[in-house]
Amino acid sequence: MSVISEENVRGGSLFKDISADNEDLEPTEIESMCMNCFQNGTTRLLLTKIPFFKEIIISSFSCQNCSWSDTEIQSAGRIQKQGVCYTLKVKTKQDLNREVVKADSATTRIPELEFEIPPFTQKGALSTVEGLLDRAVAGLEQDQPVRRATDPQVAEKIDEFIQKLRKLKEVENEFTLVIEDPSGNSFVENPFAPQKDEALNLSWFKRTVQQDIQLGLRADDDLDEEPAGNNIEAMRNEVLVFDTNCPECNAPASTNMKLVQIPHFKEVIIMATNCDSCGHRTNEVKSGGATEDLGTKITLHITDPSDMTRDVLKSETCSVAIPELEFELGMAAVGGKFTTLEGLLKDIKDLIVAKNPFICGDSGTTDRLQKLNEFGEKIDKVVAGEMNVHVILDDPAGNSYLQNVYAPEPDPEMTIEKYTRSFEQNEELGLNDMKTEGYEE
Repeated sequence: MSVISEENVRGGSLFKDISADNEDLEPTEIESMCMNCFQNGTTRLLLTKIPFFKEIIISSFSCQNCSWSDTEIQSAGRIQKQGVCYTLKVKTKQDLNREVVKADSATTRIPELEFEIPPFTQKGALSTVEGLLDRAVAGLEQDQPVRRATDPQVAEKIDEFIQKLRKLKEVENEFTLVIEDPSGNSFVENPFAPQKDEALNLSWFKRTVQQDIQLGLRADDDLDEEPAGNNIEAMRNEVLVFDTNCPECNAPASTNMKLVQIPHFKEVIIMATNCDSCGHRTNEVKSGGATEDLGTKITLHITDPSDMTRDVLKSETCSVAIPELEFELGMAAVGGKFTTLEGLLKDIKDLIVAKNPFICGDSGTTDRLQKLNEFGEKIDKVVAGEMNVHVILDDPAGNSYLQNVYAPEPDPEMTIEKYTRSFEQNEELGLNDMKTEGYEE
């Protein structure tokens, strides 16, 4: 059995950029057993990375004895801090062309047909909505000849269901595609970026213990463990430090955590990670209090470059909108942050322009690239004070904050509105099913 050579490790990163001009990009060959004839065959592994996307492992098996072959693509990227759920309303045939990155840990559902593909039953794939439907049809058709011989009634019902799946591609009626991935590594394309896609809803969620176990993040015996209690009073006066790994280079790093009281607001938990190996820095903010009774909508009219230095606390439940740019960013898209207004706008630009996986290669059409580049230029003008816009922070949980430089006097350029949450907003926050009184019974 061959292994990855030490020369490849010393020569640089194991994951090289995928390129037709790279002569050093050679696969690693491993002798392995054929699952068809149980003789020895050859597996070729290629560790590479797709620009603007992530690292992947391409594996190809071939058997010289029975000529059986198989290929597979596996993600080598890191598991995200939260799971992700995409809900797409497919209304036109153009929606079938949306690109989809579906990780093997993702669950795919079509509620109208009560159809579900469980996690880890399909290999990860880069496809389209239509491609996912074709793949589902191919999976159902695979064992139909055997079913027709052994159980004709079941085979007939599956044939009827296959016709329903194929009919979805005609888009005669609107249907819903849900992709829920606890690893956070699945994507569904927004063709209108940087504008909001009315047909696509993105939400993030905290993984359950069972999902952590499925992803290999916990041991099986962690299921019965109770979380340890926290001494909040002891945390108020000290910085807690715990070991972790850098999300950029995976080198050992330390995360500092501190309870901080923000003047004229409330107490929050700030976590900051600095990597000495690659210099990567990141911070995350969690609310230290309960969900407020009312939602909060903060609107700031940017009229001066000094506004960029205002402190901003954006919670995970807060959405950001800039009406003059026809831009809206949903909750949890850039996570919870304690930064300045300039830092928030730069994070938005990086998310929409620099880290968009669908702007490279065949996916990067000229019109889309031009639109995104123009959006980035407008953000730069706002940061430089060359464009006056309104920035709206809408947090249904009421846990976001924008600094009032005139405090305790009112800020003439900023308005703060309190509002009653809708049923849908309470549903997203998990408040509708929360029982705070009489739960002991």
